[in-house]
Amino acid sequence: MCNRFLPLVLCAGLLCEAQEPLKKSYEFDVTGTKQWLDTGIDLLAGGRVSITASGSLQYPQAQTAATPDGMSRGWKDLMRVMPVNEAGRGALIGKLGNDDASIPFPIGSRKEIRAPLGGRLWLGLNQTSSDSPDGSYHAIIQVLDRGDASKAMALLPDTAKPLSISGVDARLFDRIPRRISDLQGDPGDMVNFLIVGSEQQLLATFKSAGWVTVDKTKKDAVLHGLVSTLSKESYVEMPMSELYLFGRAQDYGMAHAEPFKVVATRHHLRLWKAPFLVNGQTLWVGAATHDTGFDRDQRNNGWTHKIDPNIDDERKYLAESLSGTGLVLQLGYFLPSNPVQEARTATGGSFHSDGNVLVMVVGDAPH
Repeated sequence: MCNRFLPLVLCAGLLCEAQEPLKKSYEFDVTGTKQWLDTGIDLLAGGRVSITASGSLQYPQAQTAATPDGMSRGWKDLMRVMPVNEAGRGALIGKLGNDDASIPFPIGSRKEIRAPLGGRLWLGLNQTSSDSPDGSYHAIIQVLDRGDASKAMALLPDTAKPLSISGVDARLFDRIPRRISDLQGDPGDMVNFLIVGSEQQLLATFKSAGWVTVDKTKKDAVLHGLVSTLSKESYVEMPMSELYLFGRAQDYGMAHAEPFKVVATRHHLRLWKAPFLVNGQTLWVGAATHDTGFDRDQRNNGWTHKIDPNIDDERKYLAESLSGTGLVLQLGYFLPSNPVQEARTATGGSFHSDGNVLVMVVGDAPH
């Protein structure tokens, strides 16, 4: 086998062609004028990069300059909506891919990153959309391993392609209700995804993708105009009302907020542990929707969440979000008999779908 570190080598008596060095260096200046900087570095699954950064940023009215590790967050920062909630203001951050499901992560002054899936590497600053500090960071990226194309799974297949997950078939879907309901039995959101895996694997996958667990409440989560004063974190963790499947309220509620949109928008879902197994593994049945604002609850004229009527977009968001963790082992879609395509929620809002149900198998993180 040719030595990849040499431009020209003799292999088994044959002269091999020159290959690109495995380790390559890139340098960038990250300023406060743009939220994200495209590095142009594409990584495959398993790719690794090492990033070091230096420099400083000066924010107006800040007593000290920010470094790539970020400033300590004070009480005022609790009201600032930033991409990485656990990182300080002005910290150097990154993400793989540039769609809504790309989860920003902290980098700081030094970090090595392994890509769970392929994607374009972006650098950014942990700041609000209105921030424009003076100064810049100088980042040096060493590409240690671009990854292996053979490990890149086709995790987002077309819905028209047949599902090939053992044990997931028409007989299984005959045992799963198409809709969840409220306490009075009124049909609500569509069951639009299934997850096969242990409870520990399930929670680890959602946590790795940036979703948070949300408490449930027996009362409807009534909202009002003051919600606009809440921080991203507090809004994400607002309780979800109880809805029902298999004769009981959800086992878990999960939420995921969009950093630079109004706090009234969040991706959220409910999960129920099915009373039966798939090939000896735990099955989780879920309904995912995207809150886009507030609306009148037609049952009591109170306030409730307004969802995006195209719930297939939320199904896609969930698939991209979880598959980006590298913990999704299999993914596909199944079109059950009598699919839900046009309906209304229990609160009166309408939604539409192609009827396909997302199915994922999750596992443990590789060592």
